[in-house]
Amino acid sequence: MTRIRRIRRDEAGCYRDVRLRALQDAPSAFATTLAEALEFSDDVWIRRTRDAAAGPDSTLYLAWDPDGECTGMVAAIRNVVEPSTADLISMWVAPNARGSGAGRGLVRHVIEWASESGYRRVELWVTRGNESAQRLYRGLGFVETGDVKPLPSDPCKDESRMRLDLGAQTS
Repeated sequence: MTRIRRIRRDEAGCYRDVRLRALQDAPSAFATTLAEALEFSDDVWIRRTRDAAAGPDSTLYLAWDPDGECTGMVAAIRNVVEPSTADLISMWVAPNARGSGAGRGLVRHVIEWASESGYRRVELWVTRGNESAQRLYRGLGFVETGDVKPLPSDPCKDESRMRLDLGAQTS
């Protein structure tokens, strides 16, 4: 059974490790490249972890398998243009945990956090062609908005925006 919880302030090392694994495994799913992340100082990891550990402006959830291996992550931040929107970012599940329900559980935790924090919607960008991610999000009630832009880490690929109005979510 997968265990999911919000990151704690003292888990910067765990966050760094899972983020680097994610960037190595799925570089087209993220705006940051592995090379860029390897240059981050310890202070950057500590600050990001501290900011995501509490409060309504950002969050980060981690998933662990029964053996205690961190097998996934997802984050959300307040949208700077539309403060009533939470942007779901940095979603990743390790290959050995895909299909276990970890991804669904991670996204559901972000939806719950956003709802409890007073957000009206959750939005995300997903790389076009990533059918498994798009299916996951659709299954949780997200819909495509029609917005498309180049992927920041690889402008040869596009990503499309999806949105969930929090009054319309499904179980």
